[in-house]
Amino acid sequence: MLSEKEIIDRMVKTGALLEGHFQLRSGLHSDHYFQAALVLQHTLIAAELCAAMAEPWRNEGIETVISPAVGGIIVGQEVGRSLGVRAIFAEKDDNSNLVLRRGFTFRPGERVLVAEDVVTKGGRVQQTLDLVRSCGATPVGVTVMVDRSDGTVDFGLPFKSLLKLSLETFQPENCPLCAKNMPIDHPGSK
Repeated sequence: MLSEKEIIDRMVKTGALLEGHFQLRSGLHSDHYFQAALVLQHTLIAAELCAAMAEPWRNEGIETVISPAVGGIIVGQEVGRSLGVRAIFAEKDDNSNLVLRRGFTFRPGERVLVAEDVVTKGGRVQQTLDLVRSCGATPVGVTVMVDRSDGTVDFGLPFKSLLKLSLETFQPENCPLCAKNMPIDHPGSK
């Protein structure tokens, strides 16, 4: 198992931990951002990190891993590969709801693990869990590479992260970076 220092070293080495003024998908602002794509582009590092994410789930009878597109696709694929199960993804429809496309389906009661790159407020993960349930499958838990929630999210299921990052966030109206007129970056996958 990788230590926290080893995980952080890989993220810093790949340039995935960024400093600046960022608007997160949640709408919050931050002076740091974790850009998962920058670590995931390194296939051997991605495989190593995602294998570590998969390890706690190895004996949980997981049959499928699902991820919200786009950020979670590589994570889901690698976690699924490490567990030896299929990996699928959910996509946004025209109303930003998550749906299954491309012929993806679940069997009734199928045991499903949700995998994501980063969680701050957990909105996309919750949508994914709701989708799994609406299809008659059984969500078993959630695994994420980086948990930025400071313990504020509760999916009502086991929730495990490779790394917990306590990076300060601000409501836009109280953001000290905005007060300094620092240019803002919107680094998400949109």
